[in-house]
Amino acid sequence: MHKLKSLLLLGCAVASFSHFSALAADSTLKFGLEAQYPPFESKSASGELEGFDIDLGKAVCAAAKVTCEWSETSFDGLIPALQAQKFDAINSAMNVTEKRRQAIDFTQVIYRVPSKLIAKSNSGLLPEVSALKGKHIGVLQGSIQESFAQAHWAPQGVDVVSYQDQSQVYLDLTSGRLDGTLVLAPAGQTGFLTKPDGKGFSFVGNAVRDDKILGSGVAFGLRKGDTANKARLDKAIDIIKKDGVVGQLSKKYFGDLDVSVK
Repeated sequence: MHKLKSLLLLGCAVASFSHFSALAADSTLKFGLEAQYPPFESKSASGELEGFDIDLGKAVCAAAKVTCEWSETSFDGLIPALQAQKFDAINSAMNVTEKRRQAIDFTQVIYRVPSKLIAKSNSGLLPEVSALKGKHIGVLQGSIQESFAQAHWAPQGVDVVSYQDQSQVYLDLTSGRLDGTLVLAPAGQTGFLTKPDGKGFSFVGNAVRDDKILGSGVAFGLRKGDTANKARLDKAIDIIKKDGVVGQLSKKYFGDLDVSVK
């Protein structure tokens, strides 16, 4: 009888602990990101994460009444790491595309930004095959800009060079090893054009277009079938959109660039 009672008490303790653990897990949301893509995500001089997506994530966590945590990896490693359950959601300026939907789910779209080509201001380059043939164009590995350039430019004789982070692209652009880079416009503006190394460079031509490759806008990436996180994140996104938070952050980090809140 005493042994049976002890087993019952142990079972109740385990059940209570499991319930507490579930509640604890529900009170925390871990975002995965690539931290070298200002103004979306980067690190301050003290090593603190900062940028549009960091503030966006904090606002979403506050609306969802959960605590934010962050996990860093390379951009092309974000989807595999999400699938391996290293974090709960991708928050790293990731556009929703048909190709990515085959691997992961997404929240509702939060905002949309254009992709533009950066080159020397007097280069005469344009985001067109006729102008780029034989040129070297840098892109972020795993990005929609890489997919666009590989689909539209590489088959026509443009040398598309992929890098693990965008800062390496800018280094090779200023050293002359690249002729241009295709990038999300706010990232190119804040991460390069407004800095001393960006002197003499500018956006050239119009934004590139291909909705199938470039996607419908930026959202949080989720594991397939993760309906619980989708529900709570979509609800929180609705709240911060209604409160004007996304528009305020867009103005703060992107200025007058063509960024639309979806």
